[in-house]
Amino acid sequence: MTTANLRDWLLSDAPTSRRQARFASWYKGWLTLRSNTLAMVGLIVLALIILAAIFAPVLATHDPYAQDLGQRLLGAGHSGHLLGTDSLGRDIYSRLLYGARISIYIVLLVAMVAPLVGLIVGTVSGYAGGWGDVVLMRITDIFLAFPRLILALAFVAALGAGIENAVLAISLTAWPPYARIARAETLTIRNSDYIHAIRLQGAGPFRIVTRHIWPLCISSLVIRVTLDMAGIILTAAALGFLGLGAQPPSPEWGAMISEGRKYILDYWWVATFPGLAIFAISLAFNLLGDGLRDMLDPKEDTA
Repeated sequence: MTTANLRDWLLSDAPTSRRQARFASWYKGWLTLRSNTLAMVGLIVLALIILAAIFAPVLATHDPYAQDLGQRLLGAGHSGHLLGTDSLGRDIYSRLLYGARISIYIVLLVAMVAPLVGLIVGTVSGYAGGWGDVVLMRITDIFLAFPRLILALAFVAALGAGIENAVLAISLTAWPPYARIARAETLTIRNSDYIHAIRLQGAGPFRIVTRHIWPLCISSLVIRVTLDMAGIILTAAALGFLGLGAQPPSPEWGAMISEGRKYILDYWWVATFPGLAIFAISLAFNLLGDGLRDMLDPKEDTA
């Protein structure tokens, strides 16, 4: 079967098995995503950043932690330093590559913790109703009442500076929107006919929530997670900028900007290149999130 025939078969009503139907649905979604030029640009940029982080030891031209005061504050291209050096003579290009690892590490941990907590809280609140719903939503409102960065600063100040505590603080401030989304989805489907049918068959609340409600919430949460990635990166960079995130000599992008701000007028590259890296990965996540929203939105016609 040729590629064209495979495409025509998947877009037709031919797939009959559950596996074939699922594959056909994902293929249609991929075609929708691929037709979105900006989303593909974001996906390509994000893939390049991830590959650069994975192969940082191969791509780096210098040790990101090695100091050479005789090479401090060199411009781009001087003495083999592609993007110049910082105030301690460390290669900025190499530090950016290794800093991508830290940013992706933070994003992945927060993306695994915050949506899961929000999904559990939101679905339990929406399905249970009553006083449990009121208590959980008021707790959610309390977290939403504070700006995320301010609340993260408070948690990090209480827990202590460090990348692990920064991840925990960001996760504690990021889950409420996911809880709201999961609760809204649960409220729309908990009284559906098929939920009543499943309940009549003897299914308990745990099975109904985990097997039949959670899967329907995943697409909305995936879109929200992708769009929130930029905010997570900016929050992590802000904590690093204030000295509450990854600690020196870690090549964290926010900390690099904090160090370079002292030389911004005369040696602009020290702070500019880490800032551009944060801008690039944030923009990539936003563009990809817009494309995923179009792909996963059930109201969109992907045929």
